[in-house]
Amino acid sequence: MKGLRMAIAKHTITTIVDTLGENDFVNIIAYNDYIHYIEPCFKGILVQADRDNREHFKQLVGDLMVKGVGIVSQALSEAFKILKQFQEARQGSLCNQAIMLITDGAVEDYEPVFEKYNWPDRKVRIFTYLIGREVTFADRLKWIACNNKGYYTQISTLADAQENVMEYLHVLSRPMVIKHDHDITWTEAYLDSKLFTSQAQSLTLLTTVAMPVFSKKNETRTHGILLGVVGSDVALRELMKLAPRYKLGVHGYAFLNTNNGYILSHPDLRPLYKQGKKLIPKPNYNSVDLSEVEWEDQDETLRTAMINGETGSFSMDVKVPLDKGKRVLFLTNDYFYTDISDTPFSLGVVLSRGHGEYILLGNTSVEEGLHDLLHPDLSLASDWTYCITDIDPDHRKLSQLEAMVRFLLREDPDLKCDEELVREVLFDAVVTAPMEAYWTALALNVSDESQQAVDMAFLGTRAGLLRSCLFVGSERVSDKKFLTLEDEANVFTMDHFPLWYRRAVQQPAGSFVFNLNFAEGPEGLGEPVAVTASTAVAVTVDNKTAVAAAVGIQLKLDFLQSAFWAATQQCSTMDGPCTNTCQDNDLDCFVIDNNGFILLSERPQEMGRFLGEVDGALMTQLLGMGVFIHRRVTMYDYQAMCRLASHHHSAAQPLASPLSAFLSAARWLVYEFFLCLLEWGAWDPWIADSRAEAKSVFHHSHKHKKQDLLQPCDTKYPVFVHQTAVREANGIIQCGACQKNFVMQQIMNSNLLLLATDTTCDCSVFPLVRQEATEVQYIASVKCNRLRSQKQRRRPGSCHAFHPEENAQDCGGTADRSAAVSLLLLPLCVWVLPPQLLW
Repeated sequence: MKGLRMAIAKHTITTIVDTLGENDFVNIIAYNDYIHYIEPCFKGILVQADRDNREHFKQLVGDLMVKGVGIVSQALSEAFKILKQFQEARQGSLCNQAIMLITDGAVEDYEPVFEKYNWPDRKVRIFTYLIGREVTFADRLKWIACNNKGYYTQISTLADAQENVMEYLHVLSRPMVIKHDHDITWTEAYLDSKLFTSQAQSLTLLTTVAMPVFSKKNETRTHGILLGVVGSDVALRELMKLAPRYKLGVHGYAFLNTNNGYILSHPDLRPLYKQGKKLIPKPNYNSVDLSEVEWEDQDETLRTAMINGETGSFSMDVKVPLDKGKRVLFLTNDYFYTDISDTPFSLGVVLSRGHGEYILLGNTSVEEGLHDLLHPDLSLASDWTYCITDIDPDHRKLSQLEAMVRFLLREDPDLKCDEELVREVLFDAVVTAPMEAYWTALALNVSDESQQAVDMAFLGTRAGLLRSCLFVGSERVSDKKFLTLEDEANVFTMDHFPLWYRRAVQQPAGSFVFNLNFAEGPEGLGEPVAVTASTAVAVTVDNKTAVAAAVGIQLKLDFLQSAFWAATQQCSTMDGPCTNTCQDNDLDCFVIDNNGFILLSERPQEMGRFLGEVDGALMTQLLGMGVFIHRRVTMYDYQAMCRLASHHHSAAQPLASPLSAFLSAARWLVYEFFLCLLEWGAWDPWIADSRAEAKSVFHHSHKHKKQDLLQPCDTKYPVFVHQTAVREANGIIQCGACQKNFVMQQIMNSNLLLLATDTTCDCSVFPLVRQEATEVQYIASVKCNRLRSQKQRRRPGSCHAFHPEENAQDCGGTADRSAAVSLLLLPLCVWVLPPQLLW
């Protein structure tokens, strides 16, 4: 099976693999005079056909080389053994079993193999695919399919593959069609292509619900004719309306997962990664397991309960990452879960212990509420559903605010809104309205331009209302992207409250959280431009407390620096007043936050960096003294993307490595020869254009190969958290021949620490302390065990494997053709569930 036939065979296999889903289990075997699993780690098993494994198999198939003559009986026997083993162990999908045989010929009928493993029950269907135009062995291949309740097809060209491969779906669907069962299927999550190409900030994940359409004519009953499939896309945000964001608040969230344990929707699901300036879907974005997001559930108690469709609750201590993993919260979460009827999905709701029991509600008149709601500096969470605007075409052009106004004025009786949420927003608008006048008065009372330290004031409520007030002209705002739709981290989204809001509510009451804002640079974060300070507003009524809002300001960075240096003139040590100040040449001062990141420094290039990467000696000493909790907290990221060190070669490559090397050399020689011809013909304009195009293609390809490719991986990284009980500290760092003094003081009512240290002693002998992610390196055996592991899953409730009225003789085309002797056979051992495969 060489040349074009091999290309057709590979395309046929990848087309078959693409029809599989996460409810199916698969393996691929290549062979000549011995059998060979194209992924040695999967030897003797079937693996779930999730996106990860499908892409892995397709890559391995693409690397296959041909050598020798295939012995079909050995491969068939191995395939039957795998299927029997999984059936007896009650593993896999526990429904249909099938072997796909892709070959360019068969010299026997292999009756002894079928008599031993498959006859008389014929529980394993065999589908045969004859590759190429010659038909010498067509009779044998059709006989194999017809005597094992399968189907025979011939694939002569690459274009034939798609249509002919799909024939096996009609065969597998026959029992269901004969029973007239309209099984409903829900797919795994996938990205909406239109939203993805438009680079919308909140990309929508979809699932598809589908059911078969078949013929009910009595004369065709035994044929089980599947006419097609009817389905509809469902945005997962529609399912997430079961647990609206405003009811859960900043201390809670909801998520969905499938019967296989894969995440459909979760605030921490990251389906995209950035490659240059483009957002690209991760290869495994829809096969992220619940245990990889809620990774503290090490015993998989939560996962097991949700997989089984149970209803209940569960508590767990968790570490929640914030701000792209730079910070962490230590929480005790209460999980509540239940199944969603008539779907393979389960819903989970999470509330942090001690929060989320109460919300603040109030009454206000529509007239008063509308007056304050229509203020130009007020906005609503654009991702939230205050009113349903996506059903009626006349409503789709309305913003949420416009729809709410029409609803309150009763201008549109067909408009449906969430009355509780609307009531909460109206109350928030009225209560927070005086803030606008207060902020305006503050801005007007600043007479000297040099005293204008504040760029903006802002306030957000748990109902998604956001107020903001510019203290200076918009052309002078330090961070113009802040609080705009492009600044997704700091505005209300479907999955998250703003970052400043989330951090503020975790601070003690009356305490401010400071954060450094950066301008967007060509490759990520640019220069630091501003500092935000925010604090939570909690309301207590009858000894019941609820977080109602968060308020903050954006400060000019230069003003904050000058104020800081002025304040350090009065710094003092434990023993008395400082003899030196932070402005002196022999003393360094930093302001760092509670996670060790430098907020202020006299050297601008250090701002925003982790202290341990600037002064390893000082950070090491602080860790040793317990200033940072547990010294370091290790976090794990099971959705990371790492650089690919070298090109992955299939384990099948050793079958013909000399041939591979020869072909690579031949390709290079052909390319060089082609370029020489183009050079010789440079005088001809057409040839010159061709030469330029060839060079362009080559250099583009060469450049692409040189770029570092990314692949899914697991990483771990440390996070440092200030131990709030340690408010001040001082000490001496021994640096060989000299000593380095330092003083640490917590800045009251904030998340900041002031550090002062002398510069007269060189402590560069201390290694830097870094906060960077490192790939978790698994040894070969551990990595293989992880790949082979079969996590618990709940198989779909319906199964249609066989029906006694099925016409098994409807098994393929005429058999008057012949083909060359097979040089490579690729049996595909598959367990499939027809409803899943119908889509």
